Amino acid sequence: MKHTVIYVFLTSLSLGSCEQNTVKTNHPVSEKPVPANTIKETGQTIESRFSPPAGYNRKPVDPNSFAAYLRNLPLKPTGSKVKFFNGQIKNNPVYDAVVDMEISNKDLQQCADAVMRLRGEYLYQIKAKEKISFRLTNGFKMDYVDWANGNRVIVNGNKTFWRKTSAPSDTYKDFRNYMEFVFTYAGTISLSNSLKPINVKDMAIGDVFIKGGAPGHAVIVVDLAENNNGEKVFLLAQSYMPAQETQILKNFTDNSLSPWYSAKDLNQLKTPEWDFDISELKTW
Repeated sequence: MKHTVIYVFLTSLSLGSCEQNTVKTNHPVSEKPVPANTIKETGQTIESRFSPPAGYNRKPVDPNSFAAYLRNLPLKPTGSKVKFFNGQIKNNPVYDAVVDMEISNKDLQQCADAVMRLRGEYLYQIKAKEKISFRLTNGFKMDYVDWANGNRVIVNGNKTFWRKTSAPSDTYKDFRNYMEFVFTYAGTISLSNSLKPINVKDMAIGDVFIKGGAPGHAVIVVDLAENNNGEKVFLLAQSYMPAQETQILKNFTDNSLSPWYSAKDLNQLKTPEWDFDISELKTW
């Protein structure tokens, strides 16, 4: 089967990307003052850059957990601009920080892709490669161990299957090639179907607000803090369309809390470029 035939078939699988035409940046900005010392400009990670609001504290997490990985994501210097895959600058000021993680020069790492990238990077880093697995939009399960063993996805009519066509390799370069294949043929629909619904009161770092569809969108909870009453505030990260660097979102609905969001009495999550129902919170 020629590679071109495979490509034509699988192109239809990449449904469910975030849609640029649905951009929402007109939420009213709160006129409450910005609290002092919430953002530490010298901080180089999410944890060191963003202090919790007054009265809230971060809870300890397992140092080997996905939560710890996200909380310690490296950030570009304060004031850095988000770059699109082609090197152009995102001038829409919807973010307070940029995650320091390379993206390719292909228009691939969009919203759901960035979420899958973070999950895949974490599992690769802790050497849990057998747990790296994502479904394509047609439901085909892509286990990274199959890819690392030299197998590649083949299509024969309506059947999708693995065939060994390459030498085994689990280098980081090959892991990135695997992820970019996933980005091409998966999206918000497949990721949403793979995740499990969770109640907002049980929200944890690593959970995902996701709307599966065409258009659809996804943002990931990258940090969380609580007060003495158990009320939670959280930070969100996203990519968008076209493919761009992952960014920490502002909270335009409450300037006094931004970039943190409150989970208290949350009925609808309004982010700068998308609104989510609370029923769209899911976990791995």
